[in-house]
Amino acid sequence: MFTFSSLLGAQSESPASQSLLELDGGVKVLIDVGWDESFDVAKLKELEKQVPTLSIILLTHATIAHLAAFAHCCKHFPLFTRIPIYATTPVISLGRTLLQDLYTSNPLASTIIPPESLTEASYGYSQSATDPQEQHILLQPPTGEEIASYFSLIHPLKYSQPHQPLPSPFSPPLNGLTITAYNAGHTLGGTIWHILHGLESIVYAVDWNQARENVLAGAAWLGGAGAGGAEVIEQLRKPTALISSSRGGERVALPGDSSARVLELAYLLEHAWRTESTSEDSPLLSAKPYLASRNIQATMRYARSMLEWMDDGIVREFEAMASGQQKTQNGDQGKPGAGPFDFKHLKLLERRGHIDGILAETDNLGRSVGKVILASDSSLEWGFSKEVLRKIVDDRRNLVILTEWMGKPEVEGTKMGIARTLWSWWEERRDGVAVETASNGGDLEQVYAGGREVELRDAKRVALEGNDLNVYQQWLATQRQLQTTLQAGGATALESADVVDDASSDSSSDSEESETEHQGKALNISATMGQANRKKIGLSDEDLGVNILLRRKGVYDYDVRGKKGREKMFPLTIRRKRNDEFGELIRPEDFLRAEERDEVDGQDMRGQPGKYDTKDTLGKKRRWDDVAASGGRGMPNGGYKRQQIDQNVTGGGPDPVDSSLGVMNGDVADEVEEVVGPSRVVISTEMLSVNLRIAFVDFAGLHDKRSLQMLIPLIQPRKLIFVSGMKEETLTLASDCRKLLAAKIGGVDEATIDVYTPEIGVKVNASVDTNSWSIRLTDALVKRFRWQNVKNLGIVTLTGRLQAAAHDPPEPANEGSNKKQKMIKGETEETVTREAVDDFQAQMPTLDILPSSMASATRSVAQPLHVGDLRLADLRKIMQSSGHSAEFRGEGTLLIDGSVVVRKTGTGRIEIQGSGLSAMAQQEGTFYAVKTKIYEGLAVVAGG
Repeated sequence: MFTFSSLLGAQSESPASQSLLELDGGVKVLIDVGWDESFDVAKLKELEKQVPTLSIILLTHATIAHLAAFAHCCKHFPLFTRIPIYATTPVISLGRTLLQDLYTSNPLASTIIPPESLTEASYGYSQSATDPQEQHILLQPPTGEEIASYFSLIHPLKYSQPHQPLPSPFSPPLNGLTITAYNAGHTLGGTIWHILHGLESIVYAVDWNQARENVLAGAAWLGGAGAGGAEVIEQLRKPTALISSSRGGERVALPGDSSARVLELAYLLEHAWRTESTSEDSPLLSAKPYLASRNIQATMRYARSMLEWMDDGIVREFEAMASGQQKTQNGDQGKPGAGPFDFKHLKLLERRGHIDGILAETDNLGRSVGKVILASDSSLEWGFSKEVLRKIVDDRRNLVILTEWMGKPEVEGTKMGIARTLWSWWEERRDGVAVETASNGGDLEQVYAGGREVELRDAKRVALEGNDLNVYQQWLATQRQLQTTLQAGGATALESADVVDDASSDSSSDSEESETEHQGKALNISATMGQANRKKIGLSDEDLGVNILLRRKGVYDYDVRGKKGREKMFPLTIRRKRNDEFGELIRPEDFLRAEERDEVDGQDMRGQPGKYDTKDTLGKKRRWDDVAASGGRGMPNGGYKRQQIDQNVTGGGPDPVDSSLGVMNGDVADEVEEVVGPSRVVISTEMLSVNLRIAFVDFAGLHDKRSLQMLIPLIQPRKLIFVSGMKEETLTLASDCRKLLAAKIGGVDEATIDVYTPEIGVKVNASVDTNSWSIRLTDALVKRFRWQNVKNLGIVTLTGRLQAAAHDPPEPANEGSNKKQKMIKGETEETVTREAVDDFQAQMPTLDILPSSMASATRSVAQPLHVGDLRLADLRKIMQSSGHSAEFRGEGTLLIDGSVVVRKTGTGRIEIQGSGLSAMAQQEGTFYAVKTKIYEGLAVVAGG
C-alpha cells in the first residue's frame, strides 16, 4: 500500500513543500521541510504530529520552499534529530549558508510563541498583554554553530547510487526500502528522488528543470544535459506513481535567493561583464555588478569545491583555467585565465553598510554611478533586497527585475507581500510601459510603478524584560518538563540515537503493538502537557507505565501481568554502535578537506555538535561566565567582529576588495544588534511611494508546461500526482495530462486515467494496481520447482496447463454439503471439516503439468528472460575477488583485465566488448568469466 499526502504546498499560493509518503509496514517518508516568508509556526503543526512516526527524511533543494523549517524542527521538535536525513552534498552546504543568512537577517524566522501556549503557562500573561506588540515573544533562534551541527547530521548521497537507508529508532523495519538521487536541475544538487519499496516504484520530482543552463545541467530524465537521449532512463521509466510540481537603468536590483539559484545569476553577470569589457562602447563599462548576501563568501567557497556537481561546461572552463596557469608557471607566454567563480568584476557584499556606501558612490563629477545589485531574497521581505529597494524606490530611472513568476492571489483580499505586489503592478501595466531593446535584439518591457504605495514591514529583536521575562521562563519550564517526560517515556529519546529495545525486533508482534502504542503516547503527552494547569506539570503513574521504576523515587516494583511489549521488562537500555552492510558507520565530516569544513566566524565547528544542543540547555540556568565566554552569538571572543574587520582592511582607497574573492572589505561596522537570551520582536510598518520601473525576466529555472507534456508520455507513470502549485493551474494541468495519457494508451476514457490533485492534508491512495487470482497447484507441478534467489526475492519459472474448476453434481442435503455451501457464501461456523475444505478448493481452477505431447512445442516457443539489476560497482567487486583486475573508465564503463569492457546504457542494457588482438586467449577467458559472473547475479526465467 502507498498513500500520499501533502502537508504544505498543494493547491496553495504558498511555495512551501512538505510531502508525506506512507508505505507498507508503517514506513513513513517525509520529503522536504519547507516554509514560506510568513514563518507561521501554525503551518508546522501537522509536521510536528508526524515526527514520532517518521522513518526517514529526504531533502530536494537548498531553498526556502524546501528546507527553511529544518533548523526550527531540529531545535524545537525533540525527536527530529534522531530521524535519518538524506540529501546531496550541495544541498547540505548551500542549505547551511541559506539558513544562517535567514536567521541573521530576519527575526521573524525565529517564530513567535503562540499566545495560547503562553496563556496556559502563565495566568499573568493574559493580564499584561494589552499591547499587541507585547505578544510577540520569540522562540530562541538557532545560532550559527547550532545550524552547522544540524546540517552535519544529514547523510550525503551522490547521484545515481542506490542506497538502503537506516530507519529511525522508533520506525518499523524498512523491508528493503531503496532510495536513489537523480539530478533535478533548478538548483545545485537539486534532486529527483526514486523510492523503491516492494512493488512500489515512486518518482518524486518537484521543482525540476529540463533545460541546460550555464552552471546547472538539465534534469536526468533523458540522461542529463548533453546525453542526447530520446527515451527516459530505465530507472525513472514506468513508475507506479509520479509526483510532480504543477507550477511551472542606472541601478538595477535583481532579487534572488541567497544560495541555490544565486549561483546561476552570479555566473551570468560576471561573464556578461567579462564579455562586454572588450568592447569600448559597451554600456556595462560605466556600471558595476554586486552580489549582496550575509553569507555569500561561504556560499562561493562551497561552490568552488563542488564543480563536479555542475554542468560539464563549467568543468571544462575550470580545466582550461588550470591549464593556463600551468603554462604560465612553466614560462610560456599568456596570462592565466580566471575560473568560473573567480570574480573579476562582481563584488561581494556582506554588510548593510557596504550597500549604503555603494549606493551613494559617485564619479569625479559628482554623478551617480550605474550599478547592478543581485540581492537576497526573492520575496523582498527580508535580506538585503529589501534594503536596496528602500533606497531606490524614489527614482524613475531605477529598475527592479523580478526573477520568478508570482501569480495572482486566488482569494480576494489576501494580503500580498512586496514581491507579489510588484508582480501584480507589472501585470496591470496601469501607469505605462517603457520598451528597451537589448544588444541581442530582444525587448525588455519596463512597467512604471506610478508612485503607488507599498507597505514595508521591519522586524527588530529586543530583549525581554519585566513580566514578559517571567512569562517566558514559566513557558520554558513547561517545555523542559515535556522534554524530560519524553526522555523517560522514550528510553532516553533525547540522549542517544543508538538504543536497542524490543521495538526494533522484526519478529515480535507484541513489540510492534508496543511501538504503535508508544508513538501514540508521545502525541498524547504533548496534548496532555498543553492542557495541564500551571501548578500541576507532570504525568500520573499510569501515564509513566514501566518507566515509573526510573522516574519515581522509592518505587521498586511494577505489575507486569497482562502487559505487552516493553511494559513486561525492566526499562534497561543497551547502547550499541550503528552498523550497515559495510560495517561500522563513520563520520564523513571527519575526513573533509580544509575548504569543505563547516566554519562559523572562522572557527571549525566539527567535533562539537553538542556544545549548543537544545536538549542540554533548554530550561537550565546559564553559568555566570557563559556570556563573557561567548561574547554574544557568533562572537566567540567578544569583540571578534570588529577584529575581523580590522584584519580585512587593506587601506588605500574607498573600495578595498579582496582580490581572491571579490569581497568588499571596507571598515564598516555591522549594524546587526546581537540580542543574547530571551527576546521578542517589535514590528514597525512604513509606507513607501514607489516610482521605479518593474521588469520580469524568468530566471526561476523551472520546467514549463511544454516540457511536462512532452516527458509524461515518455515516463508512462501508472498514477500521476500534482502538488506545489496554485489551484487553477494544478487542475488545468491535470486535465491536459489526462488527455495526453489517454491518447498514449489509446482507446481509454480520460476519466479512467489516474491523475490526482490532492489538497493539503488529504490522503491519496496511489497503491499499485494488481490483479490476482487464486489457483490450485498439483503436487506433480510443485515437485518440479527450481527456486532462484535475486537479492531478497525468490523466483521460479513454470509452464503448465490451466484447467477449469470441476462442476460438482447435485448432492443430497447432508451436513457436509451444508457446510460447503455456507463456506462458499461467506457464512461462518465454529468448526470446518476437512471435507468442506476439499470441496472449496475443488471450486478453484487447477494448474497442472503439461502432457508430453505439448511440452516439446511449448519449450521451443518460450524465450529465456533474465531478471535482476546488475550494478557495475558490484560486478567490479566480484571480479576483483575472483582474481581479475577491474577499474572504472568513465561513467558507466568498467574495464576488466585491460581487455574486456562492460558498459551499462541508460536503458539498463549490459554490453560486453573485447579489445586488443595480442592476447586473444587471455581475452577470451576473461570474456567468458565476465559473462559467467553476470549470469550468476541474475535469475534466468525460461519456460519449459
